[in-house]
Amino acid sequence: MTSQVFYRKWRPQTLAEVVGQEQVTRTLLNALAGKSLSHAYLFCGPRGTGKTSTGRILAKAVNCLNNEGKGEPCNTCHICEAITEGSALDIIEVDAASNRGIDEIRDLREKVSYAPNQTRYKVYIIDEVHMLTKEAANALLKTLEEPPPHVIFILATTEAHKVLPTILSRCQRFDFRRISQDAVVAKLTEICYAEGIKLAPEGLRLIAKATTGSLRDAENMLQQMTTYYGTEIGLQQVQQTLGITGDWRSKELVRQIINGDVAGGITTINSVHHDGVDLRQFNRELMEYLRALLLMKTGSTESVDLTADDLKEIKEVAATASMEQILKAIKLFGQLELSLDSYSTLPLELALVDCTMPSKEGPAPQPAMPGEKQTVKKAAPPPQVTAKAPAGELAETSAEPVPASQAPPEAAAPQPEVKATAPGPADEPHAEKEAKAAQPEETPAATPETPPTAGSEFEQLAKNWRNMIVQAKDGIGRTPAAALLRSATLKSIEGNTVIVSFKYPLHKENMEKMENQRIAEKIISDFLNRSCIVRCIHEAQNDHLLQAALKMGAQIDTTEEQ
Repeated sequence: MTSQVFYRKWRPQTLAEVVGQEQVTRTLLNALAGKSLSHAYLFCGPRGTGKTSTGRILAKAVNCLNNEGKGEPCNTCHICEAITEGSALDIIEVDAASNRGIDEIRDLREKVSYAPNQTRYKVYIIDEVHMLTKEAANALLKTLEEPPPHVIFILATTEAHKVLPTILSRCQRFDFRRISQDAVVAKLTEICYAEGIKLAPEGLRLIAKATTGSLRDAENMLQQMTTYYGTEIGLQQVQQTLGITGDWRSKELVRQIINGDVAGGITTINSVHHDGVDLRQFNRELMEYLRALLLMKTGSTESVDLTADDLKEIKEVAATASMEQILKAIKLFGQLELSLDSYSTLPLELALVDCTMPSKEGPAPQPAMPGEKQTVKKAAPPPQVTAKAPAGELAETSAEPVPASQAPPEAAAPQPEVKATAPGPADEPHAEKEAKAAQPEETPAATPETPPTAGSEFEQLAKNWRNMIVQAKDGIGRTPAAALLRSATLKSIEGNTVIVSFKYPLHKENMEKMENQRIAEKIISDFLNRSCIVRCIHEAQNDHLLQAALKMGAQIDTTEEQ
């Protein structure tokens, strides 16, 4: 005889056995006790939270021979047993996903008027009601609003927002919530005790966490593990089944991010890759650790679900990390899109390098629309305190003003001995000349070097470089190619060619791949509103990232770019 799966064997048979839905079961029990039943109910909520099971229990409760429809079903009379076995003729379950047409609903509407054969009420349980076509839903409306007195409709759905408002208005709505981890662990513990399964509480908690509030998924996962490992299951076996690496290197990578250890971080990422660990799962675990670090840093310790040893460890890490570092790491690693098609460590490596790079000072410039003139405001000169000498001395010194470029540095410093006086009419020309001479000349912010003259187009592209990538169309701003482009530096624009430089030869080589270069050219062309091509060059810079690479044995390529 084939054994039943856990989720069917342990399906609740009374409202009291329904896990984690007290707000629903208490209301239904009060309605049964007071005989204030509705003709139509709508049960909505995530999968595996007990919607269909509650519908069957309600069908038993209203038809039970022993409680006279005033409370919990007895589960011993022949009506309750027939409903439990699924053989009751008056309890009709309809799958709206496969019977969604108007013909099926018309057939249902014709049979509604027939009196029940054995039970007090004929109950229709329509699962996934949001899958009904618009015509079928409209055909159900009149019957749903005024059904015969011996009919009760129970509609179940995982997507209540797709149900017609006219149907919603004809039903009593009950929202089923995701079941808490503690409630799932308690139910799994009960099943393990009854089935003779030995599994540590830490393993049960991992199952509850992985199934995100679905008790049915948790019961299926538990049975899958018992089928493979038997009745004695270890924590490592649970981690292996769930695809959780439990790798210490995710914690090590967080420390390397906080300490700015680029070389160590790249080594860690590549060791994870070489060991065959799923990079997507590794990134998810990294994000979980960063989230716990964020909660610890903000003082929300009670929200961190970790063991005592892990809590102690993460407190030590949080003490050395700044909030800016944590937020930057969460944003960069959280937007990575790791796919199996290009199973590469490059996105993780680029995010690591971005995390350790110092933040640019000043607010990010607002993006300018291509073809729109952008007014470049010159930086205001620093406030100066002009020391005023007596009138006689002022007449002598103001006769021949010295250009600021030729004036010695100490000449600009104010003299504390001289008392400041209000400027007179004769002082204004001299003061204006001094202000103009002291005003710094504006230099483009694209590169440390002075870029070739390219007009306002170069300045516009240089100032909006990062915003251009973030706001790229069709989501290409979140691709590996966009991440590569973000690490590049704009050098010049020569006709239809945009020249960008990279610090590392590896980044240059990856950008020159056909697909990456195509995406980069599309991003820049869309911004400039004209077609262009991208040419990549390599320019090594003597910074801390280069020094870290040299320590790993890298060599600087001195080959001249043609």
